[in-house]
Order: sequence, then C-alpha cells, then structure tokens
Amino acid sequence: MKKLHGVTVAMVTPFDTDGGVDVAALRTLTNALVEKGVDCLYPCGTTGEMLRLTVEERKLVAETVVQAAAGRVTVFIHVGSMRQDDTIALARHAQEIGADGIGVVTPQFFTVNDREMEAYFVAVARSVPGFLMYLYNIPQCAANDLKPEVVARVCAQCDNVVGIKYSFADMARTLQYIAVKDGFSVLHGMDKLLVSLLDMGCEGTVSGCAGVVPEPYVACMKAYRAGDMEAARRWGRVCVRVTDILRGGSNMSFFKEAITARGLKGGVMRAPQLDIPADERDAMIADLKQALADAGIAFELA
Repeated sequence: MKKLHGVTVAMVTPFDTDGGVDVAALRTLTNALVEKGVDCLYPCGTTGEMLRLTVEERKLVAETVVQAAAGRVTVFIHVGSMRQDDTIALARHAQEIGADGIGVVTPQFFTVNDREMEAYFVAVARSVPGFLMYLYNIPQCAANDLKPEVVARVCAQCDNVVGIKYSFADMARTLQYIAVKDGFSVLHGMDKLLVSLLDMGCEGTVSGCAGVVPEPYVACMKAYRAGDMEAARRWGRVCVRVTDILRGGSNMSFFKEAITARGLKGGVMRAPQLDIPADERDAMIADLKQALADAGIAFELA
C-alpha cells in the first residue's frame, strides 16, 4: 500500500506561450524532482491550477507524470472538480493509468452541508473500489470545511479512504484528523511548520514550495527520519525562508518563475491570472539565490 508520505510535491502545471500544457517541460520537471529525492508527486491540485484545466488536460497531465515517474516514486493524482461526474471520471482515469491513488478536495464555492459532503466523498471512493484515496481540506480556498466526524463516517463506509491532506494552520484540528482511526494518514500543507507537524504525528508535507526548491525539504525529512533533530530544525528554518520568498504559493507565478530561473521551464500563468511583473520576479529570484547560497544549495535545479 503506497500511501503519501515524506516530501510530497504539489506540482505546478507548465503552460507554453500558446496557453497549452507543456508536456515536455512537465516531463523534465518530474524527472528533476525524482532525482532530487522527493518521496511522492501530487499533480493537478491547487498548485497545478486544477480548476483552470479541462478534464482532458488533467488527464494529459496525470498521464505525463505517471509515465515520467515510471514507478520511481509514489504518484497520487488530485481529481477533485466542480462537477462530481468529472471527479469520478478523473478518479477512474487515474486508476486506469497506474497511479498509486488519488486526492479529492471538498466541493468548492457552493456551500455544502455535512450530509452532502459525506455523500460526495463516499460516491467518489466507491467509484474506484480498492484504489487509495486521500481527502483534501483547504477551507480558505474551497469555502467548505471538512469536519473530523464527517471524515470518520466516510472512512467507516470506504476502506480505500486512507488519509487526508489538510492545508489550514489549525493544529488542534490536525490532531483530530490524526485521531480519526488507527493508521489514518495525515499530511499537511503548511510548509513552514514541517518539523512541528512531523512531531505531532503527520506523515509528511504536501508542498508546492518543494516543487521549486526540493533540497531543504528533502534534507529536513532525511534528518528527521535519522533522529538528527538539530539538523532537521536547521533545514526547517531554510524551508521557512524559502516559503517566505516564494510567498507560500499565494500566486503560482512565483513558483513558475523560480523554476524557470533554476534552469527548467515553469511556464506561464493561465488567464485571468498574469505572470508577476519583471521587477517583482527579479527581486524574488535575487532573494532565492541568496537563500540557497547561504544554505549551500546550488541554484541550478536541472
């Protein structure tokens, strides 16, 4: 059973100048992240601009990452969509192409109650029996919150629901998720709290910043696993600095511009979002170069 763990990268989706998915760039990025030692890949999520992709584009991204990863790391495809039918179609596609599992964000924009939330996740999980599934709660973006008691009810009905990705800085809620049942896997999206979250019992991080600068996250996780807490905390402070420079994913253009500056192709933003202005980009890259130099990390990602 290949659950999400350790440094799980929430991947960007590179778009070319014509606005299409840059398959070659995505393949190269996948290889680079694997070679840098990340544990898992998680395309088509928030960092991947999921709601700005068509169903067919999302299938293309999923296929590209699974093929490029070639079994070297665990790959879960995020499949949550505005339409339940699309979510189920993408879930079945992920299973067909040989992904290790899926992530499913809560319904977005329109308010749903707990009964509707439960029914939604149960329907998706039952559409892919035996295929591992993580729930995904990011209430500040989705406008819907997933309560621990609802998670427990979903798990009671669906054995293939094995964990949750949580991306809101509520540590008490995080502990409630960990306590849902024995062996329930919790990964967190708050990059700046990595060491503390591991101490609490989380299995790892799902990090967009690690898709740009994987090195300190990988080093932090390696040190933590080895029991070297001094090194883990030192690398954790580098992760904090990197997260601040990249604005924590508040605009994926920071991620894409940094990937490009490091020698790969991050691509452009898809409208209505725009690439960050040149002066803002240059200042960010200068800060990132200094941070990586101070940490002894080569700036080139390729």
